[in-house]
Amino acid sequence: MQKKISSLPFQGTPEQEAKLKAVIEAYKDDPGAVMPVLQEAQEIYGYLPIEVQTMIADGLNVPVDEVYGVSTFYSQFALSPKGKYHISVCLGTACYVKGSGDVLNKLSEELGIEAEECTLDGQFSLTACRCIGACGLAPVITVNDDVYGRLTDKEIPGILKKYQEA
Repeated sequence: MQKKISSLPFQGTPEQEAKLKAVIEAYKDDPGAVMPVLQEAQEIYGYLPIEVQTMIADGLNVPVDEVYGVSTFYSQFALSPKGKYHISVCLGTACYVKGSGDVLNKLSEELGIEAEECTLDGQFSLTACRCIGACGLAPVITVNDDVYGRLTDKEIPGILKKYQEA
């Protein structure tokens, strides 16, 4: 599954940039610095937009395609921001066979975003994952720490409404 780059405008703060520059400075002479700097950058920003990747590449004097390659290769890195409510849809075998593809499609339709995207208001983000280990409840989604199992696509509007009204 290829990661999507966020379509939301980058909104980093001067404080975040100062923190990132300090991290880059601490690692600038380390030949293996890209990975730890990306990890700390994601802690600072919550995700790795291209603007942050470019700052890292410039600061470490490495090509931006190297930074991008690392950030897209490892699943721990996100190229899109996470919403206040992060929805993850299990597409593992048990869930998929029992209809999680339909659940994902309904979420996408209701939210107006695709998997690996965030709504413009920052309220919801959507991710498709491989397995969350709740196969007996298939199909399953999580909304932050809440787990919903044995779902049908018809239940999605009601679940979303709960969070929209919170």
